[in-house]
Amino acid sequence: MTLLSWITAFLLIGATAADQQAKLNHFPENFAVAKQGKDSVSLTCLTTTTGPVTWKHNNDEESDFKDNMSQSGHNLTVRDVEAPLLGEYSCWRDGTKLSESHLFIHLQSLHFHSLLLFIIADSLLTCRAKSYDCNFSCRWTEGRYGAVRLGIGPDCTNGLPTCHWVSSSAQPDSEGFQFELTHNLSSFGEESTMLEVTAEAIDDDFLFLKKTKKFYLRDIVVPDSPRIVSMKVVQSQLNVSIEPPSSWSTPHSFFALEHEIEYILRDNGETIISSSSLIPKKISKLRARSRDPLVFSTWSQWTPWKNVTH
Repeated sequence: MTLLSWITAFLLIGATAADQQAKLNHFPENFAVAKQGKDSVSLTCLTTTTGPVTWKHNNDEESDFKDNMSQSGHNLTVRDVEAPLLGEYSCWRDGTKLSESHLFIHLQSLHFHSLLLFIIADSLLTCRAKSYDCNFSCRWTEGRYGAVRLGIGPDCTNGLPTCHWVSSSAQPDSEGFQFELTHNLSSFGEESTMLEVTAEAIDDDFLFLKKTKKFYLRDIVVPDSPRIVSMKVVQSQLNVSIEPPSSWSTPHSFFALEHEIEYILRDNGETIISSSSLIPKKISKLRARSRDPLVFSTWSQWTPWKNVTH
């Protein structure tokens, strides 16, 4: 199937699905993922009772694609999966729905996936740690997906049932989905183990995307803005005291930060950045930022400008 055919099919199935069911804003409890035109997928009616069942596809018992489906007892096999076969499958008995499952297709199996993933893969999932503690955050920045979940470790990469998935803490904002994750790496030892974060995402066209990123914790550390705690006049200079943010790892003697001060000269308005805590006294305002000098982490955001009246 060509890219144009896929787009056309998705528009048709999307319009139908919109009338039949709510948008997919969470991962369904039961689902299967197929590869385009290759896989045969088996769906099981999850019921403890005996007796014949009837399967419906997107709430329609009379599917136009019966030749792609075969039923054996409580199981339904879907063959040669293409766009029109995606969606919700439910099993019924005597007018009562017994269970439901969703059928998705791997985005990676589509013919145009290589170019698409090349363009978006590096920007889909970004992570940041405010410190070397056990918490870090990730953001999924592709807005077309209605549900996204993240998991840490090889169990999630390999799709094992022992994976602990974390859903977004809130509905996506203009920057995407936000996630809060934890790890068990030691803050004090030399880092030799990479974090392995897997993201799974689905959209209303029943596309399924899976992306795994590996990185060292030190590579995603970005401190919060520091605190400017005092300014003292020392002859013709100003001694600026800066402390790490409250979110930074302790003890600070071990997890040291270096700071930069940006200030504006009062006489000519020139802007200067200094790594020294001693700066000229005759300035109009200043601000500061920090980073971990050991790993040359990304600099923190600047503090707000602070007016100086000395």
